[in-house]
Amino acid sequence: MVNLTLAQHVESILAQPRPLPILTAGHPVLRIPAAPVDGQLDDEVLADLIEAMRETMHAAPGVGLAAPQVGVGLQLAVLEDSAQVSAEVADARNRQPLPFRVIINPVYEVTSAEPAVFYEGCLSVPGYQAVVARGAAVRLQCRDENGAAVDEEVAGWAARIVQHETDHLRGVLYLDRAVMRSLSDNEHYVKYWARPGIEAARDMLGF
Repeated sequence: MVNLTLAQHVESILAQPRPLPILTAGHPVLRIPAAPVDGQLDDEVLADLIEAMRETMHAAPGVGLAAPQVGVGLQLAVLEDSAQVSAEVADARNRQPLPFRVIINPVYEVTSAEPAVFYEGCLSVPGYQAVVARGAAVRLQCRDENGAAVDEEVAGWAARIVQHETDHLRGVLYLDRAVMRSLSDNEHYVKYWARPGIEAARDMLGF
């Protein structure tokens, strides 16, 4: 049965001009674990929500966007990374293009022995970046936009995106996992820390 209250809420969000507004830290929906997607929305509404999230992610621009970031408390996220970075950065971060994809009700299990430790940011915490240790590879289990089951290994920067967006669906922001001594606004990040790795930041900031 369609949950009319949730469906009406989503339809009111979709009635807004696009790109949709992205909620920022402090909004309670970002801290409430999202509900599994389980038939609350008609197929057409779900497809429209996914398209609106895709447009919003592109416009931001970002490489991932979770439904709570646009005010929808459902376990749904969109991912896409063109990986337009230098060869040096791509090599250091194992960052390859990630085609557009949708993950619904995702869970992940870290499968790498060693973590990958890099700066990352978030559209819901605009203007800042901080170092976060993430699994270098994960086993992702979810469903796609067509309801098909997904069970696959994801590695490199794509694994970081999966973990970041899945965290959003649990009410977790990247700052909860960050080395707070590394926190930097974007201006100072570009000036001092925008390097392929974090060695300089680790040495100078002492973490």
